Amino acid sequence: MAGIAETRARAAQLRARFEQAGAAPVETPVLQPAAALLDLYGEDIRARAYVTSDALRGEQMLRPDFTVPVVQMHMHDGAAPARYTYAGAVFRRQEDDPDRPNEYWQVGYEVFDGQAPHDADAEVFCLIREALAGLDLRATTGDIGVLMAAVAGLDTTAARKAALMRHIWRPRRFRALLDRYAGRTPVPAARRSLLAADDPFADAPPLLGLRSQSEIEARIAALRTDAATPPISTDEVALIDAILEVRETAPYALEHLRDIAVDLPAIDPAVERLQRRMEALDARGVDVGALEFEASHGRASMEYYDGFVFGFYAAARPDLPAVASGGRYDALTRLLGRGAEIPAVGGVIRPGLMLELEAAT
Repeated sequence: MAGIAETRARAAQLRARFEQAGAAPVETPVLQPAAALLDLYGEDIRARAYVTSDALRGEQMLRPDFTVPVVQMHMHDGAAPARYTYAGAVFRRQEDDPDRPNEYWQVGYEVFDGQAPHDADAEVFCLIREALAGLDLRATTGDIGVLMAAVAGLDTTAARKAALMRHIWRPRRFRALLDRYAGRTPVPAARRSLLAADDPFADAPPLLGLRSQSEIEARIAALRTDAATPPISTDEVALIDAILEVRETAPYALEHLRDIAVDLPAIDPAVERLQRRMEALDARGVDVGALEFEASHGRASMEYYDGFVFGFYAAARPDLPAVASGGRYDALTRLLGRGAEIPAVGGVIRPGLMLELEAAT
């Protein structure tokens, strides 16, 4: 494993490369206010972040990544177009794999530019690919925007679509919800009994916990409304499944998604964006015909990605995480910009993994 001094030196080289490409160097505090991260990710973020607090500033988190603070900085006083680069340590709790580091370095490149988002996608991908030249890496791309468009186009209630959207980045939970909304899984007996009761609070013990009776009543009403909603059709579920199963080289994936769009026209705009991105990548010298595309790629990454996603993986070391990864996060700028929004895309490289792979050759 590379030492800290070596990692810092490689990080400095990478950041200098990104500066030469036009990015302004920025720094962010290691301690980040927890409120913004909790609003974005919910309580799930606690499972993979280090949380602390003080009497004046409340809950704080050791920086789990750079994108959120960079977006906050840009949306507060930045002007578009803009490009930023940074380098520093991030911190992630590891509860399942003791061999994976809980502190490692990232070097990033972020683009805020609404003129031609597909060109910005290609710019970030190619700049990072060039920085990784010489390593035996496999590139995989995807587009979460296709799945999001498919969910938005379902013939079901807004509440159900919102729940599915919220769990796109949690594949198991997403599948469980989709099966439930399609009527594939039986309603638990306890829930059936609760929803059928004239007075769900009859003979109930005293209320405990943080929820008030009015909040519980509202939740029961929502469950009753959902129970009365017709199931999502088998055909629509099959179309969602077909999207998630797309795993081919980019041209064949595009052709497959166009076939799906015939029956699910809601994904047409996302498919057209994919085509324009492929053209932009081709114009920059990428062999698009050999580029891998997985429609489900990126669903286990940070929850702010909502479009193009990519990762570079060591061909001979499948045990390692991505050496570099990134994607588009337009919606995040709206959430952190208090109504303002600008298309944005970025990516990060892990210099420690680069050094580890180089040492093994």
